[in-house]
This record gives sequence, structure tokens and C-alpha cells, in this order.
Amino acid sequence: MNIFRLTGDLSHLAAIIILLLKIWKTRSCAGISGKSQILFALVFTTRYLDLLTSFISLYNTTMKVIYIGCAYATVYLIYMKFKATYDGNHDSFRMEFLVVPVGGLACLVNHDFSFLEILWTFSIYLESVAILPQLFMISKTGEAETITTHYLFFLGLYRALYLFNWIWRFYFEGFFDMIAIVAGMVQTILYCDFFYLYVTKGECPPKCPPLIYVLPSVYSLFDHLFLIPVTVIYGINKMSCAHYD
Repeated sequence: MNIFRLTGDLSHLAAIIILLLKIWKTRSCAGISGKSQILFALVFTTRYLDLLTSFISLYNTTMKVIYIGCAYATVYLIYMKFKATYDGNHDSFRMEFLVVPVGGLACLVNHDFSFLEILWTFSIYLESVAILPQLFMISKTGEAETITTHYLFFLGLYRALYLFNWIWRFYFEGFFDMIAIVAGMVQTILYCDFFYLYVTKGECPPKCPPLIYVLPSVYSLFDHLFLIPVTVIYGINKMSCAHYD
């Protein structure tokens, strides 16, 4: 394991813990998109089904279990325990606009047409756009709490670090996965404007939501992003490799 993957995993874990602590301490899930959290739970569930079929390392297994557990714990807090504080009116992004196209893409463009492989590919594609409901919610409310911006920052940092992880693995291990790289680039692009505001101002200002305000609409954004992996990946020779992202 290289330093970029380790720090990426830690950034990802920090984002998850920040979100859970925010909800638990404030006893409120105001400003949090439940739909994004459902998508992330779906991402981890479909990606880590290999827990039932293979063992890579104690670290790998532990992190996978933590990600899955925390994802469902977050969904539980939002939709069950603190349901009264959930702002469903502003969390109105239609998840099927992401899940259905991503599912179709995973069936068309993958490394191997097998059940687990298609689910793994689906999770990679879906993770790249799973944050859109959260960004869309921020654009509708016009506000972003400080804790929420910290969560988004570490989530974006995790994906940016994973891009360096892929570069490292290509040069030092000869490992190259176009699907994961392109999906990671799409996900990182979604955070670019947010990163700029976070770094220059210390955090995203309450009345200055990330990226989505800069673009004409979140739906047209997804239409363009959806074409990226199709254009870049389609036609690439299928590779057989062990996936343990």
C-alpha cells in the first residue's frame, strides 16, 4: 500500500466520522442529503460483496466493514432516529436519474461480464456522482453549515488522493484501471470549485454553495459527465485484475 491510498482512506474515514458526529451531537440531520447517503450505502454494498468470497488483508476487510456499517448508520440516523429534522423538501434530487444510467453503463462497459464485476463497476460509476444530491440540496437552500463543508472537503480530498494512488500504482506496480481512473476524475471535477472556496476562504461561505450554482443545471451537468466515461472507456480492451478499491 502506498501513502496516497493510505491518506485517501483516512480522508474518507474522516469525512464519514465528521458527518456522523455532526448528526449525533446536534441531534439533527439538517442540511444533509439523505439521498446522497443512500447512494453511498448502495456504493459500498455493491462494491464490497467480495467480503463474502475472498480475503485480501485484515486492513482491507476492516475498512470495508467500517464503510458499510457507517453508511447504513448514517441512513438510519437520517431516516429513522432524527427523521423529524430531515429536510425532505429540499432534498429533491431524483436518484433514478443517476442509478438507472449508471446501471446501464456498468452493463455495457466493464472489465468482465460477471455478476460481481458488474456490481463493482456499478459502484465505481455511482460513487463518482453520488454527491450530486448533496450539492443540489445546498444549491436549493443557499446554505452550507461549517461541518457539512468539512465533510465535503475530506470526501473530495479522498478521491483526489486516490487519483495519485492510481498514478503511483501505474508507475511502480504496472497496474492501470481506466474505469476507476476516469470515474475518479469525474468525481474530483465535481469538487474543484468547492476546493477553491474552501482553501481560499477557510470554508465554503454559507451563501456560496459549491459548483452547482456555477453551472446552468445539475441535470445538464450529469448529462455531460455521463458521456465522459462512455467516450473514454468504451472500446478499451477488457482487463482482468483483482479489484480491492
